[in-house]
Amino acid sequence: MDRLEAHRLSFAKLITANAGIAPGSELEAAFASTPRERFVGPAPWRIFTRSGYVESPTDDPAMLYQDVVISLGGDGPFNNGQPTLHAFCLAALNIEKGDGIVHVGAGTGYYTTLIAKLVGESGRVDAYEVVPEFVRRATSNLAEFPYVTVHGRSGTDEPLPECDVLYVNAGATGPMDVWLDALRPRGRLLFPMTPDDGSGGMLLITRQEGGQFAARFLLQAQFVGCVGARDEALGKQLSEGFRGGSWAKVKSLHRDDVPDESCWIAGDGWWLSTK
Repeated sequence: MDRLEAHRLSFAKLITANAGIAPGSELEAAFASTPRERFVGPAPWRIFTRSGYVESPTDDPAMLYQDVVISLGGDGPFNNGQPTLHAFCLAALNIEKGDGIVHVGAGTGYYTTLIAKLVGESGRVDAYEVVPEFVRRATSNLAEFPYVTVHGRSGTDEPLPECDVLYVNAGATGPMDVWLDALRPRGRLLFPMTPDDGSGGMLLITRQEGGQFAARFLLQAQFVGCVGARDEALGKQLSEGFRGGSWAKVKSLHRDDVPDESCWIAGDGWWLSTK
């Protein structure tokens, strides 16, 4: 084992342990075998902090094997997100061999690569990205996986393939119809439901038998906005909704019926309930 492989293995163990995942998991192995430096571009790297970006003091790739957010470069606020957050989310999605996955907001393909390793050759991954430079880089980075297709368009537009898991890595003000309609029975949708400012939450929606949807927030999170999945009025309502602790009481999603007194927030054709 060379020096960087040792860093990756230690990183993988720490990240998955911090996310509450038992040692020896397939996700740990996926982190350990994926060189993060391939996806974030050349040094110096810009590391995100609450006070802005800080430039890495060295070009040693070992710098990247920390639980930090790394800029993907360019003029926009696009990042390779926090590893522990994604580890927690991927574990909650319970991805299995052979699953069909839709990944919206794939960036340069780092977390898509982890997903590809989780589903294996019997699975399928459709990755969506709108930034042309990231589409080019993701296509190159994922070329080793023939069962992964990178789409250079928004994952908010129809059609999307039917899937077992739909993982969104850009902030939306609510669940899109196209996402919900793509879910197979027992399919899971996980996306950042975010206001116009401040933190929102990672909302996990599960399609149950009979067409009902369970829903719950896993944790608070903040993401760059998802093109085509933002509503200004809803964004303002979410700012109010996330100020208190009521978001943690959400238990179900309803579609195409009238909200009752248990409604936490309502959008066009859907509402979230605390029942």
